[in-house]
Parts: sequence; structure tokens; C-alpha cells
Amino acid sequence: MANEYVERAALKESLGIEADDTSRDAQLDRARAAASRSIDKTCGRRFWLDPEPVQRRFNPRGRVVRECDGDLFLVDDVGSITGLIVETGSGASFTAVTGYETSPDNALLDGKPITGLLRVSGTWGTSTSRVRVTARFGWPAVPDDIGEAALIQASRLYKRKDSPEGVMGSAEWGVVRLSRRDPDVWALIEPFILPGFG
Repeated sequence: MANEYVERAALKESLGIEADDTSRDAQLDRARAAASRSIDKTCGRRFWLDPEPVQRRFNPRGRVVRECDGDLFLVDDVGSITGLIVETGSGASFTAVTGYETSPDNALLDGKPITGLLRVSGTWGTSTSRVRVTARFGWPAVPDDIGEAALIQASRLYKRKDSPEGVMGSAEWGVVRLSRRDPDVWALIEPFILPGFG
């Protein structure tokens, strides 16, 4: 799968591997992919942006927050308003929704995703209706912290072949057991973890 959060060249540089050395590219690519997908799973979201709009259907039950100025529908991360279409309905009958605002304010300008759609002085329908959203889901760009966490984790995974039992040794420090969770990776990704994940 593509959409890794660290480039192969950056990982090679981090590990001291010559740029023209291709003998370890397959191992490096596996480490890059595993580190990136692990971050996605831990955070409960992904940070790459769909190349084209994708249609998703949502049950509004449990996703609507009553605000003083209307109903806020919580949606999966939306990283671009290009191609954004919002509809309500059920079965094969859906009607376009207008008069909504994206939330939080200025999210895309701040490099963050849209996570809610606000119906100003309105509601998102009945309990039997569905909300259909066509959008480019994901983040507008991979946050720097996520890229750095992926680099650290991919380096760690690549080096794991040298410590198959989770134990590393050195002349200076002796034998050391590797921790289950890298504290630096955790510190970098923790602010991005959705509630209920991690």
C-alpha cells in the first residue's frame, strides 16, 4: 500500500544507508508501511488524503451534538472541500443539504481536517434518515509530528531484525530489553489519537 508517512530516502538517511544502495529497499518499504499503518490504527484515523472524492454513508444517531446555534454532525476527517457534497435521506432517495458550515472554523487553513458539519438553526433529520457525505477524507497534509513518529518507528522496525527476541546488546550498555512502546513515538502521536483509541 502507498500513503506511507516517511519517504524511503529519509529513512535511508536516518539509518546511514547510501541513497544508491537498493539492496534493502524491500525491507525499508515494509518498515515504512508497517509504521504508517500502526500509527493509523493507534490514532483511529488516517493522515493521507483521498486523491478523489469518496462517498460514505453515516447514521446520525450518536454523531449529532446539539449546539446553541444548531446541530453539529460529527464526520470522519475531511481534508478538502473540493467535491464536498452532503445529502440526507434513506434508501435510494437522498436530497442535497445546503446551509451548513464546516467545523472547526478555519480547520483547513490551520492544516487540520474538518470534523463536523453544522446546520445553523437546523437539524440533521430523523432517526431513520442517513447522512451521505462525498468528500476527500483524510488530512489536508501529513502533520510534521506524524512524519517524525513514522520515521522513528520505521527505523525501529527495520533494526528489529537485529533483535528478534526484543533484546539488544552493546559493549557499552550490555544487554537491554526493548520497550513495547517507544516513548518518543507515543509523545508525537498522542495529541492526534481519537477518544476511544490508543
